[in-house]
Amino acid sequence: MAIIDYRVEDGIAILTWDDKNRPMNVLSGDALAELSAGIEKAVADDDVKGIILTSGKQGVFVAGGDLQQIESLGSGPIDAEDLLERTGAVLSQLRRMETCGKPVVAALNGVTLGGGYEIALACHRRILVDQRHAQVGLPEAGLGLMPGAGGTQRLPRLIGVQGALGLIMQGKQLGPDKALDKGLVDELVEPEDLIAAAKRWITESGNPTQPWDDKRYKVPGGGADSVTFAQTMMGSNAMTHANTFGNMPSQEAILQSVYEGLLLPMDRAGKVETRQFIRVLQDPTARSMLRTLFFSLQECQKGARRPKDVPRFDVKKVGIVGAGLMGQGIAHVTARAKIDVVLIDRDLASAERGKEKVAKALQRRLDKGRTTADRVEAILSRIHPSESYDDLEGCDAIVEAVFEDRELKARVTKAADAQLGDAAIFASNTSGLPITDLAKASSRPQNFIGLHFFSPVERMQMVEIVVGKETSQETLAKAWDYILKIKKAGIVVNDSPGFYTSRVFGTFISEGNHLLVEGVTPALIENAAKAAGMPMPPLGISDQVGLGTMYKVAKQAEKDAASAGEKWEPSPAQAIIASLIEDHDRWGAYPPPKEDGSPRQPGGFYDYHEGGKNLWPELGAAMSRWIETASAQPSVDLVRRRYVFVQCLEAVRCLEQGVITDIRDGDVGVIMAVGFPAFTGGPFTYIDNYGVEAFVRDADELASQYGERFEPPKLLRDMAAEGKSFYA
Repeated sequence: MAIIDYRVEDGIAILTWDDKNRPMNVLSGDALAELSAGIEKAVADDDVKGIILTSGKQGVFVAGGDLQQIESLGSGPIDAEDLLERTGAVLSQLRRMETCGKPVVAALNGVTLGGGYEIALACHRRILVDQRHAQVGLPEAGLGLMPGAGGTQRLPRLIGVQGALGLIMQGKQLGPDKALDKGLVDELVEPEDLIAAAKRWITESGNPTQPWDDKRYKVPGGGADSVTFAQTMMGSNAMTHANTFGNMPSQEAILQSVYEGLLLPMDRAGKVETRQFIRVLQDPTARSMLRTLFFSLQECQKGARRPKDVPRFDVKKVGIVGAGLMGQGIAHVTARAKIDVVLIDRDLASAERGKEKVAKALQRRLDKGRTTADRVEAILSRIHPSESYDDLEGCDAIVEAVFEDRELKARVTKAADAQLGDAAIFASNTSGLPITDLAKASSRPQNFIGLHFFSPVERMQMVEIVVGKETSQETLAKAWDYILKIKKAGIVVNDSPGFYTSRVFGTFISEGNHLLVEGVTPALIENAAKAAGMPMPPLGISDQVGLGTMYKVAKQAEKDAASAGEKWEPSPAQAIIASLIEDHDRWGAYPPPKEDGSPRQPGGFYDYHEGGKNLWPELGAAMSRWIETASAQPSVDLVRRRYVFVQCLEAVRCLEQGVITDIRDGDVGVIMAVGFPAFTGGPFTYIDNYGVEAFVRDADELASQYGERFEPPKLLRDMAAEGKSFYA
């Protein structure tokens, strides 16, 4: 079946790309072969005065390269010579198109990304539909890849090095207005005018020569021989190292490709990009990120683990109990999905304040042009503040988002339970309290489930779906239907204190506390975490999460121990947090008001001020009772390894204990939810790339020096002994 349809209208060849075997067009070998044949046919026809390349897919031109093909290339040893030849053939085909002697217009009817935009760059004009869904750009860097079909050479020549580098290295995707403003496209039109506009340009002013093939051409903003170019490359190199700590080979490869390529004519520049592209594919980073952040994430976004034999459940009305930060966010995304929301709090004023916070968040988006007044009004009209549980009647689902207090959650559950129909589900947004225990307050524990959202809810894609011992498959399916409707991705975990993501992330924060207690300087603790690839360091994230929250969790553990007749012994880290609050009134970055209602000053491990923040200078002296004196400081590499190893080991324990049952969920969950270093591909991928046997050996060494938390679980030891890996 043909991928590209060829027809001639008004003396213009129209090549329509429509791969019937795929939901979206992608840059594949077969498609390029047909594209090349179509170009040659048009060039050979003297009656054809120009060419239009467009798409038969609704709202999509070409969505990018064939990532499955790229992943297969990176999944084993690469034949660099063969790949060099194949990639070189692609560049030659596109080079032939832009030098064919007839004007070629890319009529872009929607999403045009990656390889799709690289094809558009090889055309002489780019016309884009003026619709919000339309996006253009080179997003490869977000998956640890780089453009491989000329993107690093044509975009800098089109809009200048300074503008192009930021877009390529950050993998930015631009909507129509910004794409036109920055020069990525030449014209915006309404969908019905797309082909007519392309024909008009060819007829009236079609120029078959690319700017860089004109003898008078100069790179916008300065080429390779300019001071601006040198300054841009030096600054970009420094910023890249500061931001990635050498963890992202694709970033270095992009810089190298742009730098070397602009020193050469276009016919030779593509070979520079190809060499760097192969270098990136040979590194495990690209394969790891692609598998986890594209393929596994897609499964989570599509609900691949939803029970298949349960009919779909249409969620039309949701009750949210608790109008605080989390409740506000859940109400926001639920109403945005065109679901009616009843927002309950202890009194009407508190519930209305929750809605007001949603309104302020929407206003910020409106001010930035990211939404419209009509959409804002529609979202807010679906949120109904209330203090009465009677208003929950008729809800398809209720999400409890109150403080992490068992007694409070039990009261809320019982009050809401009385209003629920038999088909409705009840979800707790707890971050770690066992769902099976919380479900005891419900008259229908089979309808009770955990939905662990992450803050800020409006931006975080992931939801941890926690299944209690009595949670039914029907309830699990309905929970999936709800989170898919609000456009979230999900991972399924079985009940356990702390669940999965909180357990793994908790070890990272705890390791920072261990290092502090050992006498490692706070600056080293924080900077080594950033070097490891964590988005925020452990002391800083403790302040952001709120020391008060951590304090309450410890107090709850103390209560639980007392109830069980056990002696409570706080760890030095818990003692430090308790002292920060009790002795120094330091509650973190967002402290609660004082008992009299007056505001507290922000402060915890850090001091906060108008100019930013800095580590609290008195931390060591104030906590000297619990902080040891270190004769020497550890290396950054050792601290980095401790951070990553301790999280990986906890992930394996969760797999061994059945808390998670799918390593793909395990990898994508902690990256998307709690910031495990994305370049690793997740904890299970990291262990595979490290080598299971080598990982066990080095974990044993860490355990001998720093404690049993680094002891490899039996599952990992068995795998090492048998020569197994997680993804083999």
